[in-house]
Amino acid sequence: MTVGLYSETTSSYAPEYAPLGNEPPIPGLIGSSKAMGDVYRLTRKVAQTNASVLLLGETGTGKEMIASSVHRLSTRASGPFVKVNCGALSESLLESELFGHVRGAFTGAIGNRTGRFEAAHGGTIFLDEINSTSLHLQVKLLRVLQEREFERVGDTATIRVDTRVIAASNRLLMEEVGEGKFREDLYWRLNVVPIRIPPLRERREDIPELVAHFLNVYSEVNDRHVVHIQREAMDALQDHNWPGNVRELQNYVERAVVLAEGDELTLDLLPPEIRSGDNRSAMSLGRGPANFDTLAFEVVQQGLQDADPESEDLHSRVVNRVEKELIVQVMSSCANVQTKAATRLGINRNTLHKKLKEYEIES
Repeated sequence: MTVGLYSETTSSYAPEYAPLGNEPPIPGLIGSSKAMGDVYRLTRKVAQTNASVLLLGETGTGKEMIASSVHRLSTRASGPFVKVNCGALSESLLESELFGHVRGAFTGAIGNRTGRFEAAHGGTIFLDEINSTSLHLQVKLLRVLQEREFERVGDTATIRVDTRVIAASNRLLMEEVGEGKFREDLYWRLNVVPIRIPPLRERREDIPELVAHFLNVYSEVNDRHVVHIQREAMDALQDHNWPGNVRELQNYVERAVVLAEGDELTLDLLPPEIRSGDNRSAMSLGRGPANFDTLAFEVVQQGLQDADPESEDLHSRVVNRVEKELIVQVMSSCANVQTKAATRLGINRNTLHKKLKEYEIES
């Protein structure tokens, strides 16, 4: 099915896409803006090398798709492409996931297990949310990057691998380095070729193409025929600030396709914050105030969107992260005086001390 955005029998919006000049889009990626053209150009160049790549961008901008493109365009394309979400696992589980373990290494280790680095031998490993890793684990990652070797958890035998590393972060890692949360030596090993993925609000001209693509996808999936876009609906979509970026747009288009009575995506099919122009993440974007309840709603919504549909750790993914950020900011405002910070938080000092240790917050 092809989405007919240019139908002459409807008042639907029919945009003209800006050309990329000599830099065509990479197959599988959507967007003809200059900002994406720069991403395509750098992606093609770095793909032909074995250099480590660091993808920087907000949640929902498509970092995994760029990582996949680097692998697909490289000489390692015939090898495995292994993905690991570092923010979805605890430190102990992540270490085993990355490097494997031997039988008896810890409670529950009933057999040997191959880690993701080993599984990616000859190909590429994509480490998403690399900023979530502990300082202990960062030491082992640095060794793999420098020496191409490691030991499984609980083992002494050294395993050598030929694995390209692509890492991604939705936080500025240099700021994490300055706060003592990320090793500077690892940062420089990862940051050989950085690629910044622009947020959707910086490439609004790509929204019509993205909407057309998602209309096509979800019309096929749901056996629908939503092929037109009302001008007012497109105007509203292009005016939104998109705190959830492409993933947020994707969800709204899927919802519209499911709810549509006819063949057109109309304004009434979009959520209230789109129709009213109320950009609820304005505070986070520096564009004005937003109330606390709205921000709390968005934090939870984003956490649910980022999680795997079968995830059983939603409490730790959302609540623990918010709690950690709260403690970090309160400690900072109290000049790292634990007694004062505990009073501000409304908890006793021993509880705060345990949480500082649990979250690896250095006071």
